[in-house]
Amino acid sequence: MTQRRRFIQAAIGLAGGALAGVPIASRAAAPRVLRTSFRVAETGFDPAQISDLYSRTVAAAIFDSPLEFEFLARPYRLRPATLVAMPEVSADYRSFTFTVKPGIHFADDPAFKGQRRELVAQDYVYALKRHYDPRWKSNNVYRLEAAKLLGLSELRREAIAGKKAFDYAREVEGARALDRYTYRIRLAEPSPRFLLQMADVSWAAVAREVVEYYGDAISEHPVGTGPFRLGEWRRASRIVLERNTDYRHEVYGEEAPEGDKLARAASDALTGRTLPMLDRIEIAIIEENQPRWLAFLNNELDLLDEVPADYADLAMPNNELAPNLKKRGIHMLRYPRADVSLSYFNMEDPVVGGYTPEKVALRRAISLAIDVDKEIRLVRRNQAIPGQSHIAPGVWGYDPDFKSEMSTFDRARAKALLDLYGYVDKDGDGWRDQPDGSPLVLRYATQPDQASRALVEQWKKNMDAISIRIEFKPAKWPENLKASTAGKLMMWGVGWVASTPDAEDFMVLAYGPNKGQSNKSRFDLPAYNAAYEAQRVLPDGPERQALITTAKKLVVAYMPFKIHVHRIYTDLAQPWVIGYHRNTFTGQGRSWRFMDVDPTLQAPA
Repeated sequence: MTQRRRFIQAAIGLAGGALAGVPIASRAAAPRVLRTSFRVAETGFDPAQISDLYSRTVAAAIFDSPLEFEFLARPYRLRPATLVAMPEVSADYRSFTFTVKPGIHFADDPAFKGQRRELVAQDYVYALKRHYDPRWKSNNVYRLEAAKLLGLSELRREAIAGKKAFDYAREVEGARALDRYTYRIRLAEPSPRFLLQMADVSWAAVAREVVEYYGDAISEHPVGTGPFRLGEWRRASRIVLERNTDYRHEVYGEEAPEGDKLARAASDALTGRTLPMLDRIEIAIIEENQPRWLAFLNNELDLLDEVPADYADLAMPNNELAPNLKKRGIHMLRYPRADVSLSYFNMEDPVVGGYTPEKVALRRAISLAIDVDKEIRLVRRNQAIPGQSHIAPGVWGYDPDFKSEMSTFDRARAKALLDLYGYVDKDGDGWRDQPDGSPLVLRYATQPDQASRALVEQWKKNMDAISIRIEFKPAKWPENLKASTAGKLMMWGVGWVASTPDAEDFMVLAYGPNKGQSNKSRFDLPAYNAAYEAQRVLPDGPERQALITTAKKLVVAYMPFKIHVHRIYTDLAQPWVIGYHRNTFTGQGRSWRFMDVDPTLQAPA
């Protein structure tokens, strides 16, 4: 075994692959195992506490939301997941009635004391209430509070003010079970797009017995009604999901949109098959790009979710699958994801925060000094487009004709702004100081991986060019997330991926009441907040679009964060992976139940 191969296997925690060396004739009886990887470590799998994409991906394979987006449908359409039909919606968009399908059961767990546990309406009510319980420190409660579920925010405030346990027993109109299988959500204001949220795993059904059985360790013991269950977990190293043998009867019936050959091939091959088809999913945490890329090339990963930008020219020169990969039968899927990559400024930080003209000028000057085109070319290998605002392509409210200063690169203007507002070198050391003469030093949080280092290098060059000192503090991603939520980071570069095909999923990034949750910049501007609140009660149309445009312009003017790019993703799948496709809003975790691996096609090691 070569040193390189030993290195790859150590990195992904596999012993040469699940089927390495197995004779072709015996592979049909082997477990159907999908091997994939994450670039960033997970944090835990409790829907009420999840705040990162990778934990959410795993949870989506374990838990069921009441609704889901059809896997292959374009444009995106909602459908019932655990419901008998789509919810009943009142004419004023303030009342939503859900009816759970009888006969769905949670995966077996010691918390149920040997009893088979059926999913009931109260499980969804309980799951919603948990987000309001301050004990769980939900990072998503802002979404429910924005929707104004009647009575639940009051319960939360009482628990916080009285420093007492949250009162789950008290019935409230905002989320109430009407009978064993029916529950109703009532809102204080109209919410025409409220049902879009109900496809998110954050609101998945959770059994109260499980939460009470595991207590504060609930993130380590996810128990849901979904197609998979957690089989093994070595934190920040390896996650194994196993097929839920008590999963309800479902068959593959996805319809491919016209002209999508990959979707058509999946539909033709799998229609009528019982779900899930996989026996196990093995997820390796591989933070560095090189071992991820080499593991895929050496058949030790079945999927490469997002080809690392470093290897884009090798994998898809001119955005076409490389001939050597095509010869091996590898599938390529290239798609824009509804996301933004941004660097935020902590608006409460004494150096870069604030709303006074000189602070706004500092942030805008920093933004003008960032060469996004070079970042796209050198670091992202042309796998992105410049961002004009925090609203990404692929969602309602995105305007392809909107252009702004957000993507402008102009060092001369940056220097002029700094000079005008007194950010000049006062002590003669060659670096700009603050207007009061104190040192001007930016502190940017980052991660110790190759991709982050490449982005940091661009930041350093850009800031050096306008004589601003910048220091970098690397830490693991979960550590930065925790510090960011607490408001302890001056600056940090992050990505944000929409969970629904609507602009509101991005507008939350700058909404004041969301500080410490989606709003990591802690931006709190009354004019922006008013535009956000006004648009969310309106149906889609010109009036709502005008408010979204107003909000975008305010973000450009005050610059609480610098939008860098909207990324273009390319995934690769081995030839033995059947049914692979991507639904941005279904998420990878839910798509696993629509995939299969044919062991008879798998290449020997």
